Amino acid sequence: MNPTGKNVASKKDWTGPRYPWLETKTIWKLFADIGIISSALNQHIQSMKPLVWTPEFCEQVYGEVRNKKAYITNLAKCTQVDARPLPDRVFKEYLDLFSKEMNIIKPKVIILFGNQVSSIVLGKNIKVSEQRKIEHNYNGSRVYSVFYPVGNGRFNLPKAIEDLKWIMDKHF
Repeated sequence: MNPTGKNVASKKDWTGPRYPWLETKTIWKLFADIGIISSALNQHIQSMKPLVWTPEFCEQVYGEVRNKKAYITNLAKCTQVDARPLPDRVFKEYLDLFSKEMNIIKPKVIILFGNQVSSIVLGKNIKVSEQRKIEHNYNGSRVYSVFYPVGNGRFNLPKAIEDLKWIMDKHF
């Protein structure tokens, strides 16, 4: 999706890395549950208060992500003040940049979170509830649509974890 203004990396005076999901909690629970970060690191994240992530801690978190050979990005490289949905046209403006990014990274598997991002990237109407565990193709990468696991999507977190574990078992 895209970062909100509440993400520490979105602050103008932030001197650390501008990675997605910094200072959030739900997504790191998901990443711990599927083995992308350790449960000890996740427990530390869950116990942290807002506005205490340091650049060094962000590097520690993403160091674990890199060690698992995972790469996390946002389709939209813009920030807004809150978590309201972006219009499709904003995401579409970033498709070329996303394509260039994927051509550099050359991922074996791409996970798209949510109906909106999945539909825009794949160029067709996607309902995640109807596309669970169905493989698509994006420039030679295997692509799966998974429930968006944060915000209102946190109610689908167990399904997102189930699908991600299935994908990881199949491909890794």
